[in-house]
Amino acid sequence: MSAVQDQIASAVLDALAVAQLGCPLPTEITLERPKNRDHGDYATNIALALAKPSGKSPREVAELIVAALKENSAISAVDIAGPGFINITVAKSSQAAVITSALTHGKSFGHGDALAGVAINLEFVSANPTGPLHLGHTRWAAVGDALGRVLSAAGAQVTREFYVNDRGNQMALFGKSIRSSALGQPRPEDGYHGAYIDDIAAEIVAAHPEYKDLPELDSDAAFLQAGYQLQLAQQQRVLDGFGTHFDIWFSEKSLYEKDFFQHCLERLRAQGHVYELDGATWLRTTDFGDDKDRVMIKSDGSFAYFASDSAYYISKRERGSDISIYMLGADHHGYVNRLKAIAACAGDNPEYNIEILIGQLVKIMEDGEELKLSKRAGTVITLEELVEKVGVDAARYTLIRYPVDTPMVMDVDVLRSRTNENPVYYVQYAHARICAVLRNATDLSIPYGLAHFDGELLEHERERELMGLLAEFPRIVASAAELREPHRVARYVEELAGVYHRFYADCRVLPLGDETPSSLHSARATLCAATAQVIANGLELLGVSAPEKM
Repeated sequence: MSAVQDQIASAVLDALAVAQLGCPLPTEITLERPKNRDHGDYATNIALALAKPSGKSPREVAELIVAALKENSAISAVDIAGPGFINITVAKSSQAAVITSALTHGKSFGHGDALAGVAINLEFVSANPTGPLHLGHTRWAAVGDALGRVLSAAGAQVTREFYVNDRGNQMALFGKSIRSSALGQPRPEDGYHGAYIDDIAAEIVAAHPEYKDLPELDSDAAFLQAGYQLQLAQQQRVLDGFGTHFDIWFSEKSLYEKDFFQHCLERLRAQGHVYELDGATWLRTTDFGDDKDRVMIKSDGSFAYFASDSAYYISKRERGSDISIYMLGADHHGYVNRLKAIAACAGDNPEYNIEILIGQLVKIMEDGEELKLSKRAGTVITLEELVEKVGVDAARYTLIRYPVDTPMVMDVDVLRSRTNENPVYYVQYAHARICAVLRNATDLSIPYGLAHFDGELLEHERERELMGLLAEFPRIVASAAELREPHRVARYVEELAGVYHRFYADCRVLPLGDETPSSLHSARATLCAATAQVIANGLELLGVSAPEKM
């Protein structure tokens, strides 16, 4: 909640104590923003909730609460609607307090402590190091980074992690594909066929021509290791350019070093969920909702991929995470139950210690047609190609502003436009517009800022609407973190931009002609400065710039 909401919620709790309803009282109050602002700044249905336990009608309860609220100086009006809804209008001085809060806290306004002390391992993207990052990875690169920012703003200790799948058959095929290209031979039928393989092979041969003359097995291994390093470095470079940074690049191979997997196996065995059957080692995940038990060690002694899944989860927990969040692609729905089962088999609470988010597919449209083929990867559009078309800000913002569990369409032509149809332009333009207003205020010698601010002067409906929405920002950030939905921040700043534009149209911020600057101009300019701060803070949580000029 914002400071204003906290104040009003406390006032309602105090009113409940005064009302002496003779029933247990809540410790928290939920306040809603009425859709019709004529109904006040906040509304609560607490009278309806307490009617039955108090033995009174909802309206009787509401009347007792309202009688006490009318004595509170932070509230200018309070009334009862319908069967017992209570509508509350905040006093001008109290509502304007959000401006003081926004400008005092600056970049940290909106941050809270709801997740203070919670260590979260946030794993996202985690692409195989065998090719360029494609559009599916791009969605997680944007959303995952924004989610990490939002969780941190809510007080969590966030570790951003990229899981590198650097073992298994796909890596062997990657090495063979590079070597085949270097030798001018046909690539394996089930290998990698994009033109980027030729680029990697050429770069390796230029640095190490001797790799071509090694015995086949040694040559495969040499090209694989060199190709892996080049491709991983390319992924890291592209993600850095996209504004997405990781604390840890975790190697799958490391799970099998220094007997770590054996340690994990023994931990699971001690919980009573490991058994042997037909020469293989299994984890009894059906005990916890999985559709079948999973093989960890095959009868030939090799490790199944599920062995890595199990050891990786335990690694995260032993490295200190309270909650492990996995952000997976649309084709990974089947992983949800098995991953939760791993947590349960390890003795953890699968409803708390592990979360799995599934992201749906993204389509790109240009000139009315869907783009499917990549210039270099030969399959789907890559992150680099998307950025080349629309830029980092437009790509990030658009990918973040939709719930990840729904498919989305990106229209390149809209994202290139400088119109209100382009959501990132609409929000960035609002910030740039405010910065221009403040520059003009300075040129006109209009003082603004907290030292020149009189909140009592802001009584126009558009001013109250704008201040009310500014006060919502801390709640939006907290709910985005709690629900793992950073798109809520994007939608909020779009709404804030729209409300600001309406305020600017109806409330003269700068004097006209020979008009003498007044304290009202200063107050409105200060409101503009607070709005710019909140827009910038929201965009920062999305990893999007807040330009001062456009």
